[in-house]
This record gives sequence, structure tokens and C-alpha cells, in this order.
Amino acid sequence: MAVELCLLLLLFCGSTISEVQPIYKPPPGTLDFGFVPAKTYDTGAYHEPGPIGILFKVVHAFLYLVQPNPFPQDLIRKLAQQKFGNTQGDYQKPENVVLTLQAIYYEIGFIVSAALGLLFILLLPLVGLCFCMCRCCDNCGGEMHQRQKKNADCQRSCFATFLFVASLIISIGVLCAYAANQHLTNQVRGAKKLVNSNFKDLKVFLNDTPAQIDYLVSQYNTTKDKALSDLNNVGPLLGSRVQEQLGKEVRPALDAALTMAGAIRETKEALENVSVSVEVLQEGTERLHGNLTDVKMHLSNTLNDSACAAAQAASTCNIIRNSLNQLNINANFSGLPGVSSQLAKVNDVLKIDLSSLVQKGYAAFNDTPDLVVNQTKNILSDIKNVLESIGSNISNFTKTLPVQKIIADLTVYLTQSEAYVQDYFPVVEQYDFYRWLGCLILCCMVVLIVIFYYLGLLCGTCGYDKHASPTTRGCISNTGGNFLMAGVGFSFLFSWVLMIVVVLTFVTGGNIEKLVCEPFEDKTLFKVLDTPYLLNQHWKNYLSGILFKNPNINLTFEKVYSDCKENKGIYTSLHLDHLFNINEFLNISMYTEDVALRIEHIQINLSKIILLDEIGKENLLNFSSSGIEGINFGAYLTEINKSVTKVDLLSFANDLEARADQLPKGALENALKGHANNIRMIHSQQVVPLEQAMKYVKARSTLNQSIRLLKRTSSELTVKVKNVISAVNAAQLLINNNASLVIVQETKKYMDTIIGYFEQYIEWVKESIAMEVAACKPIANVIDTAVDIFLCSYVTDSVNTFWFGLGGSSMFLIPAIIFAVKLSKYYRRMDTEDVYDDMENGNNGYHKEHLYGIHNPVITSSVEQW
Repeated sequence: MAVELCLLLLLFCGSTISEVQPIYKPPPGTLDFGFVPAKTYDTGAYHEPGPIGILFKVVHAFLYLVQPNPFPQDLIRKLAQQKFGNTQGDYQKPENVVLTLQAIYYEIGFIVSAALGLLFILLLPLVGLCFCMCRCCDNCGGEMHQRQKKNADCQRSCFATFLFVASLIISIGVLCAYAANQHLTNQVRGAKKLVNSNFKDLKVFLNDTPAQIDYLVSQYNTTKDKALSDLNNVGPLLGSRVQEQLGKEVRPALDAALTMAGAIRETKEALENVSVSVEVLQEGTERLHGNLTDVKMHLSNTLNDSACAAAQAASTCNIIRNSLNQLNINANFSGLPGVSSQLAKVNDVLKIDLSSLVQKGYAAFNDTPDLVVNQTKNILSDIKNVLESIGSNISNFTKTLPVQKIIADLTVYLTQSEAYVQDYFPVVEQYDFYRWLGCLILCCMVVLIVIFYYLGLLCGTCGYDKHASPTTRGCISNTGGNFLMAGVGFSFLFSWVLMIVVVLTFVTGGNIEKLVCEPFEDKTLFKVLDTPYLLNQHWKNYLSGILFKNPNINLTFEKVYSDCKENKGIYTSLHLDHLFNINEFLNISMYTEDVALRIEHIQINLSKIILLDEIGKENLLNFSSSGIEGINFGAYLTEINKSVTKVDLLSFANDLEARADQLPKGALENALKGHANNIRMIHSQQVVPLEQAMKYVKARSTLNQSIRLLKRTSSELTVKVKNVISAVNAAQLLINNNASLVIVQETKKYMDTIIGYFEQYIEWVKESIAMEVAACKPIANVIDTAVDIFLCSYVTDSVNTFWFGLGGSSMFLIPAIIFAVKLSKYYRRMDTEDVYDDMENGNNGYHKEHLYGIHNPVITSSVEQW
């Protein structure tokens, strides 16, 4: 019931999804919902054993040698499915016999090792009993007599060395066992902090979930506010979009009309410039022509003087007389046609302000957003009411969910569980103390034996005197031998007890490591548990059958554990949608459909927009018939490009003065020089200003530009006007008849944007529920804490290291017994000794027995005694 309550905790926090949905890519108007509030879990479901981890790895390697076979998945499945061993007759079925053989094959390493241990348990006490009885009969080294050998010192050294090595190995083994025993106790004492951390995380898991759900619900306001903002800005958004699409044709047409209005004004200015400039030039050239005619007449009269008849002046006067034709104007503007009629027609056209009419068209078209706002007020008001109702429904729905009751029930259960653990944890520590004490006693048994061996080696080595005979050995040496025999005696007494403990812990701990810990680490255990119809022959999926009473739902232990390990949401991890469907919470399609339907009913009428009225169009036609295309632009340009006079008057005057200097001094010379000065005056006072008027100042530059402007404007003027009017008519037709299509398209885009905000919200909620809301890492941590850390890392590794050390020590007790018994002969004081007649005081230091009167009853015995 508690597990089901825990699973029901988040049934209300997601939609009906069975797996993590792909991340939704929203339209450009992306909403920022922030981050779902989440707290960090404290439990670190990982155990670092420290230096003793090296021993753990050694034990794992030894277990691999004992049991190198992989985890028997098929065997476990078959055993579970066959219900092996339910009845006595099941053992006789062929398939169960096969399974038995497979199980034996898998466990053969443990079976052989356990058999050797049992053999040790049975034989060693029996051997000890026989050994004791033999020694009581003065056999097996029980007789206090030592035969002398030539290599006695070598044997004693070898026996002592071997015993020391065996004792050292036993010591290392017992240290390993003690370290494992102490490590388990330390971990059990520290497990309380780990358990409390798990309970704390579970409480955070419970208490943080309602806040996360409230946050998800509250973020609907972000969606609503953004939608309301877009609705309040329907003019800039929808109206501007419609205006932008229509403007692709409307604006070029209005721009062309406005350009044509500017062309009319420029044409008027150009015609005025032409008219004024031509008048100025005509007046100037006429005055210049008259002055040049007078100069030419007076100069001719001077050349008719009798002085020119003289031989010295005749040729010069003839040259001057022949050049008089050059004194004449070159550009003649009096023959150019006037533009007054065209100017009058253009002025008539300008009586109507075409630019103002076009600007009115612009203004009307730019009012499209306002038209949209005015024509959608009622519909947008309805949509806003729908959005408010959605938020109210969501809030009301969440209030009806039994969140507080579920949280309260789970909190009570969790509190009771924590209290139960806290109450019984001292009991666990007390029993662990008994276990620690029992294991310590076992270690002390081995330590006692090793101490006897070390003391025997120490006393025997230190007290040994090679010059003393076996019967005269010192007290220290004799004590060393007694210590060795005491160690042998305790070895026979305790070794079988030690081996019983080793065999039991070896079989138990080794199988837990191979059948639970290793497959749990590589998730093979989950694959076995997820086998269809394994744990219940009627259920395909056991976990979904337990949780949802529907074994056909694809819910596996491995997937749930992996998802929780990745800290995904519990709703997704456990597929809680099959137990409680809250589609009403997220399925707001009925509201979005209502919103979409209302937006689709938006109808915008733009027929009131008039781009250019008939007056403006008539004005354009009048301009096209103003006659500017009939102006002889070639004649104007030809005259403009001519020089003012046929000859440069300044050069002509200089030349005239130079020729006058060739004449004899007198009245003729002075008269010609006077004419030269007059010509210079005409050049400076009339020609130069006129040239400036034509070329550099307003007259010529404005006239030239105006003529060229008029030429460009008049080129196909009628066609241009017709094209402008056609473009305006086409744009007006688009607004009046075809704007509805554009409005429908843009309205759909506008609607998609509004609906997109809700879709973003839904997808964000789904993703948050799948990945962030009620992240079930604490559940995975509880499993890891119970199995991986407590069972495997704390208990199993420590137990396996304990039997590994204790078992090694027990095994090396056998060679230690042999070497101790052998060595004790060289340390203990004998009752009798061998006597050799030919030895006075041999290298071994033994004396002849007859010198001391010691009786030797076995002096002639051929049997060598220990």
C-alpha cells in the first residue's frame, strides 16, 4: 500500500504520455517559462571503500577463479518458471533433472571449495584426536627422546623458517579478517547517516512536488499574457501584416503617381526656366548684334579714308576690311519656338494638387492597422474572455486534485518508517556488536595460536644452545617447545570451528556476490526480473501488473531504474498515465479550437481605402496631353551649344591693334586703335556677361538642364501616364476585391502565432513533467543504498573479505602444525638422548651418555624417532 501511495504521488502532474516527448521547437515568438524549481538531493549513492578496496578486488578476483561462469540468466528463468522443487515428484522430471545438472555445473566451484572445507572440518579434528592418542602412547613425537643427525641444525633452521612464514601468512590473513570485521562495523555505524539522507531526500521529493506543479500551472499566465499582448496589438501585428502584403503592389503604384506629380512640378519649373532664359538670351544677342553692326560700319568708314590708299597701308587695310565679316553674332535665339502654350497647360494641370491626392491615398492605406483594430473589437473581446476562462478552469481543476491528502498520507507513512528505522537501528547496532564480538573471538583464536607459534619461535631461537645436549636444554628453549606444542593443540581445537564459519560465509557471501551484486551492477538482474511471465505465470509484465493491474503495459524494472537513475520525472519513469489520466489538465485543444474559430471569423473590409480618385487620374491625363513632347528640343540644344560670336572679339581687337601699329603714324593708326578699344569694351560689357549667362550662371545651366529634363519627361509621356493609372487601378482592385485572400492568409498566420503560444506551453509542461517534475532520483538512491551500498559494498564485500582472510589463516594452520611439531623436538628438553662412543665432544656439542650415567634404553634401536 505504501509503495502504491508513493507511485500515486505524481499522478496529477502530467499528460498521457508513455515516453519522453521530443523537444518542441516553437515559432519565432518563443516564450520563456523559466526553470521548474527543484532542490538538490543530498544522497550520494556511491561508496568508496578506501584502502580496504584493494582487498575487495583481490576477493573478487578469487571468486572469479572459483566461479568464472557468467550470470545464469536462462537457468534462473527456467527455475522460476518451472517452480522447481514445489513437490517431491518434481525432482524426477527430466527437465528438472537438466536444470539440476545446470545448477550444479554453475555452482561447481563453490561445491568443490565447500567440499574441501567440509573435509577439513571432518578430518582435522579426527587427525588431532589420533595425534593426541599417539603422543599419549609415546608415538608421533610423544617420546621425550631425540635422535642425533648430522643435518640437525639445517633441519631446525628450515622448520623454524617455514613455521615463521606460515605464521606470518596466518597473521596477514587474520589481519585481513579483522580489518573486514571492523570495516563492516564502521559502515553499519555510519549507515544511519546514509539512511537519514535517503529519508531527507524522500521528504524533499514529497514536499517539492506540489510547488513544482503550482509553478507549471502558474506559467499559464505567461502564455495568456503573451496572447493578450498580441491581441491588444492586433493592429500592428495583423494589420501591419496585411498592409505589408498589400503594400507590395499598392506602394509602387502610389510611388509612381507621386513621382508623376513631382514630374509635373519639375516640368512647370523647366518650362518657366526655358521661357525666361530664352527671353534673356534673345535680348542680349539682339543688343550685341546691334553694337557689332555699328562697330563694323564705323570701322568700314575708317578704312575708306584716303590714308588707306597709300602704298604702305593698302595691304593692311584690305586685310582688316576682309575680316569685318567676322564681327557678327553666332547663336541666334530669336528663331527658337516659344513654350508659353505648354506652360499654360501645365499650369492648368497644377491647379489640382496631385501630390495631396496621392498623400491622401497613402494616409488611407496607412490606416489599415486602425481599420483592423476597429473591425475586430468584438471578436477580440470574446477571445480574451476565452483565455480567462481557460486559466480559471485550470486553477479549478488543480484544486480538485487530492494533492494535499496524498502528500499527507505519504508523509505520515514516511515519518512512521523513519521512526521505525530510528527505533530499531540501535538493535541493529547491538546485533552487529554481537557479530563483531563473535568475529573478533574467532580472530583471537587464530591470534592465540599465532602468538604461541611466535613465542615458541622466539623462546626456542633465543634459548637454544647448540652446545647443550637434548637432555640439558635450557628452560627458555624448553618453554619455546612447549609454546609450539600449545599452538598445535589450540590449532586442533579451533581450526574446525574456524573452517565451519569460513564455509558458511563463503557459500553465502560468494553466491550473493555472484548472483546479486554483479548482476545488479551490470543490470542483468533487472533483465531477468523483466522476463515475461516469470514472477507470475499469468502476467507478461510483473511491475505493471502490480502497479496498474494491467500486465500488458510495457513497464520494466530496468527502464524504471535507469530513468530514475537519470533523475527523470516519476510520471514518465513509471508510466503513471495508465493509472490516472489527467488529460483534462493539458488537453486545452477545445479552447484553442474555440480561439482559432473566433479568429477565423475575423472579417476586415478595406474597400473604404481610395488610393487615387478620378480627379487625380484626370489630372494625369491632362498632363500627358500638355504638348511638351512637341517642343523642338534639338533646336534649343543646338543654339545653346554655339558660341556667342563668330570670332573672339578680344583676339580680333588685339589683332586689329597690332595691324594698326604696322601703319604710319597718324590719324588712321589712332582711329583703328580706337575701334580696337571699342571692340574690347563690347567684349567685356556684353559678350562676357552673355557667355556667363549661357555657360556658367543660371541662364545656360538652367536652360540646358531644363531642356534635357523636358526631353526626358516628354519621352513616351502618354505611355508612362497610362502605366501609372493602370498600376493604381490594379492596386485599388486588389484592395477592393482580392484583399480578402491576403487577409485570410495573414489571419491564419496570426492565429497560428496565438495558438503556438499554447502549444509551447503544453510541450513545455510535458517536457518538464517528463524530465524535471518529481525527479525520481531518490527512488534509485534508495535501491542503490539498499542493494549496491549496504548489501554489496558494506555487508557482502566485508563478509567475503572476512572469510577470505580467516580461511587463508585456517588453511595455513596445517603446515604450521607440521612444522611446529617437527621444530618442538629441537627446543624441548628430552628425557633421553643418543650416545656415540666415538664422540668426545662433537661439533654438535652432545656428550657421551656414559659420562653422565644416563641410561639409554633405545641406544640400539634402528627406528628413528621424532
